[in-house]
Amino acid sequence: MPPLSAFKPALRVAGSRKPAPALLPKLRVPISAYIVDCAVYIEGERLPGRWTHERALAEVREREDGFVWIGLHEPDEEQITGIADVFGLHELAVEDAVHAHNRPKIERYDDMLFMVLKTVCYIGKSEPHAEHEIVETGEVMAFVGPDFVITVRHGEHSSLRDVRRNLEADPEQLALGPAAVLHAIADHVVDTYLEVTEAIEDDIDDMEAQVFTPRSTMDAEQIYVLKREVLELRRAVVPLTAPVRKLTEGYSSLVPHEVRSYFRDVDDHLVTVTERIAGFNELLTSLVDAALAKITMRQNTDMRKISSYVALISVPTMIAGIYGMNFDVIPGAQWSFGFPMVLVVSFLICAFLFRVFRRNQWL
Repeated sequence: MPPLSAFKPALRVAGSRKPAPALLPKLRVPISAYIVDCAVYIEGERLPGRWTHERALAEVREREDGFVWIGLHEPDEEQITGIADVFGLHELAVEDAVHAHNRPKIERYDDMLFMVLKTVCYIGKSEPHAEHEIVETGEVMAFVGPDFVITVRHGEHSSLRDVRRNLEADPEQLALGPAAVLHAIADHVVDTYLEVTEAIEDDIDDMEAQVFTPRSTMDAEQIYVLKREVLELRRAVVPLTAPVRKLTEGYSSLVPHEVRSYFRDVDDHLVTVTERIAGFNELLTSLVDAALAKITMRQNTDMRKISSYVALISVPTMIAGIYGMNFDVIPGAQWSFGFPMVLVVSFLICAFLFRVFRRNQWL
């Protein structure tokens, strides 16, 4: 009798005529599913038609002019390998582009540049999960060669559609080549940093007003959440300073002198963002200290009130305890005015204590 393994291809899911899921062939997702756009630019003008990455590169190299710009969104390793083979991308850079979660950096591989930028998006307090996340991060990676630009995006908010549209509306800038595209991407990302820092600054101003408003209640946890988000923004922004500075100093011949001056403007904006974030961190630290001090002061005030009321209650309790003892001889116990006198004395002592506590602002 043949072994059971010989009959495995004929197995079926119970109650169904369909083959078992484990036996279904794995569908191969085409590269076009990850390509957002593929275009050929000659002298700053986009050539009409739809292009595959092979035909686009062949067209540019046949003309010996222009460049190809391919935009990818979260490709897997299998799909990006086909593009990497055609364009000669370095395997280490391809691995970083697929798996993401990299620090901002720039690397040079022979005649190619690989740059990683962190994108940020301000969620705010209107979203359901904004209590735990105010700033959302993503990544944009760019492969820049003499005649191509390949951008790989991770995250839903990191779209480059507006960047491409603005560049296509400015053929003179686009004619500067792939370096102009890299500058436009970096400029777009840094401008987003500025927008996010302005939104965070408004949140910090609201928190500051709430902390220092008399009799206001401020949850210190909200400040901690915002401080954590500012630190995450700092991890996205600060490491980008060195790569941008390299591009302004002639790090690669792929970035001509005309484009370096544009990167200097990006560097200036990046310095502004970095200084803002440093100020946010210091201010939030001060707000945390102020909020904790306010909480401590409120607790001390509550404890003083509680202690005052305990002292007021203890006077009649003590007198009632004394006169409630089971003794025959108690002063004033047999006196007809004894009970009213005890009430009057208790009231006078409590009134005196109440006045003392109120004068000392305990009540």
